[in-house]
Formats: sequence, C-alpha cells, structure tokens
Amino acid sequence: MRAAKIQFDGSGSLRHLLTLERMPPGLIHEILDTAEALAAATGGKVKKLPLLRGRTVVNLFFEPSTRTRTSFELAASRLSAEVVNFDVAQSSTTKGETVLDTLRTLEAMHCDLFVVRHRENGTPEYLAQHAGPGVAIVNAGDGNHAHPTQALLDVYTIRRHKGFDFSQLKVAIVGDIAHSRVARSAIHALIALGVGELRVCGPAALLPDDLDPSVAATSDLDAVLDGVDVVMMLRLQKERMRETEVPDEADYHARYGLDRRRLTLARPDAIVMHPGPMNRGVEIASDVADGPQSVILEQVSNGLVVRMAVMARLVGAGNLAS
Repeated sequence: MRAAKIQFDGSGSLRHLLTLERMPPGLIHEILDTAEALAAATGGKVKKLPLLRGRTVVNLFFEPSTRTRTSFELAASRLSAEVVNFDVAQSSTTKGETVLDTLRTLEAMHCDLFVVRHRENGTPEYLAQHAGPGVAIVNAGDGNHAHPTQALLDVYTIRRHKGFDFSQLKVAIVGDIAHSRVARSAIHALIALGVGELRVCGPAALLPDDLDPSVAATSDLDAVLDGVDVVMMLRLQKERMRETEVPDEADYHARYGLDRRRLTLARPDAIVMHPGPMNRGVEIASDVADGPQSVILEQVSNGLVVRMAVMARLVGAGNLAS
C-alpha cells in the first residue's frame, strides 16, 4: 500500500510506476488510451517517435529476463531514448556495491528512467524513495509482489477484444497464484476496472490467503472455466517455491492444465492469455496455446506500446490520447 502512495508526486501526478494497487481506473484507461494512440500514430508497426529524444533509460535487471527486458529496450528505443542495459554479472554489485549506490552512480551520469527487476519484494519502491528529482522508476517485477506493466498490457489486450466495460466480463486466472506477481497485479488492475466477476484457481497450496474478498478462489478448474470471457493461465513459479510445494507436472496438467476440452467450458468467444514463458503440456496444451482463441503473441506485441505509453507519461510527452 505504501508503494501506491510513493508513486505519485505532491500534485497527484504519476512519477513512478510501482504497483497497480489502488490505481485510479481513470488513470489506467488514460495509459491504455495513450498506448492506442501510439499504435495508431505508427500504423500499428511501432516505428520510431521522438517523444524521449535526449532521455536515457536504464534497464536495471537483477533477475534474469529475456522478453520483459527486450520489450522495455525496444519500447525506449522506439521513443528515441538512449538505452543502457545494466549487466549485473559484470557490475560492481558483485563487489558489494548496494543497489542504492548503483542508482546514485547512474543518476550522476544524467539517466532519466530506471526499469528495475529484482527478486526481492520492495526493491523498486526503495529506489523510488531515494530517486532524485526528475528521475522515474518503473517496476519490471519484484519478487512475488507486482508486475504492473504486464497487468497493463493484459487489460489492454482484454479491452481491445472485449470493449471498455469490464463490468460485463467474467475472468479466470489459473495456476500458481501465490507466487505470481503477474496474478497480483492483474487482480489489482481488474478490480480497479470494475470486472464483473473474477475467479482464481489452483492447488490449495498455491492459493494465497490474502485475496481480495471480491475474488472467488477454488481448486475446481471446470467450475472456474464455466462461462468465462477470459482465461489467463500462469506457469508454476518453481524458483519461488519450497520443495514441498512443487507439484508433479503430469498430475498438475491433468487437474489444472488448459486443454481443448476444458476450453469448451468457457464462452465460445473467450480469449486465452499467458504472460510467458509457457510450459507446454503443463499449464497449457499446445493446441490451445497456438489455437484460434489464443492472444498470447498479441500480448507480446501489445506490451511494446503499453510500455512506450508508460515511459512517455513518466518522462516524455505524457498522455497522447488527449
């Protein structure tokens, strides 16, 4: 909850993006509108725009990532920013330098925006508390806490397929809810946008006990899928699990995997989502992942304009849609 306050400045403007918890729905729609405007301005091909010319964006990834870092790198580049990919393996952090000293050193080189991914909850918030004037922090995933840009691109994708009125939608999130920062941010975003019904499903050990009271939680996948408009599948976060929590993959697929039969329980026009990377044959069958209802690759494409919109708002031209 503290991060939700820190990310706004004294005038109520968004200075950092740390979480979608308690994010005003109007602000979420403004960011999505900006993404729409960027897509339209580039003819859907996301060519270069000058909105961040003269700015420097640093990818501070203390945790391995391919797709998220590449997406942010391309987004910044296509806004004409200078991009620095911070190589943790070759950095002074291996010699004992703190993350705060790293931030201050790079700030002294006149960097404007830091995209931070870290395995510990709260690291982007900590850096935001100590960031200098005019410097923005974007949370690219911290522990199991939050991944706000992933949730924004997810609701952007949903909005493009299902329209602006989320109150008419039933959404299911299936898998390792307890360890997933994607799930937490998606839940925050969907609640903020007034989703009609939000259901989560997974093994009892992988369902958190601090879910919002409006979220229906169960381990019965068939019941969860009944009549839903959106199915969001999650991978097992084995790197965050204790050994006793790691399920047998074959049994997990039999009970919680999305296959073609189970997908028929959802609405005929339901869309299937996944934040990646996918474990085919575990949480999702290949014929569903590659099937006509899948929007998984579209999510990847949408991530580019959504991250462009976030960076433009924080250190660039702001809300283009207006």
